[in-house]
Amino acid sequence: MTTHLEVLQNALGTALGERVGTSVALGEVTLTVKAEDYLAVMQTLRDDPSLHFEQLLDLCGVDYLTYGDGAWTGLRYAAVSHLLSVKHNWRVRVRVFAPDDEMPLLPSVIGIWRSVNWYEREAFDLLGILFEGHNDLRRILTDYGFIGHPFRKDFPVSGYVEMRYDPEQKRVIYQPVTIEPRENVPRVIREEHYGMK
Repeated sequence: MTTHLEVLQNALGTALGERVGTSVALGEVTLTVKAEDYLAVMQTLRDDPSLHFEQLLDLCGVDYLTYGDGAWTGLRYAAVSHLLSVKHNWRVRVRVFAPDDEMPLLPSVIGIWRSVNWYEREAFDLLGILFEGHNDLRRILTDYGFIGHPFRKDFPVSGYVEMRYDPEQKRVIYQPVTIEPRENVPRVIREEHYGMK
């Protein structure tokens, strides 16, 4: 007797062949796709009647710079999508790595699933992953004048600039961060008979 997961794996293998790497962990299937095969694989996942992943639920960007405590030697940036087939009642995760760490560029799947619009914008805004073919790739969570991408592992915790209201100019101004690093030493209280009656 085959399980629901095995049926999904067989359907994926038949439809996609050698274009994807497949792994299963905790009852979930993850497909790893090369950037050059990404659009074709995503189109097949949606249009093949044996798969029929009609919904893209989520796409997020991932920075693998410090993954595994720095033991990661692969490409740095990836986009990870979660797809749902209501018809077959199954889900799949698709991971694609951007081939260039200096300029992470991936094809947009907005022509396949319109729901990806804001997700690709978020991955661009927070991680700097560019999606070729996206018709409105602009910041969505940070300010338009924001410098950098705050979810990158090498982005400074305090950022590069800070904003404050200047009462003399009667407007918000941006200036370099003025936080001085400091060390907090906790005060320790020691009592001889603490907790004893």
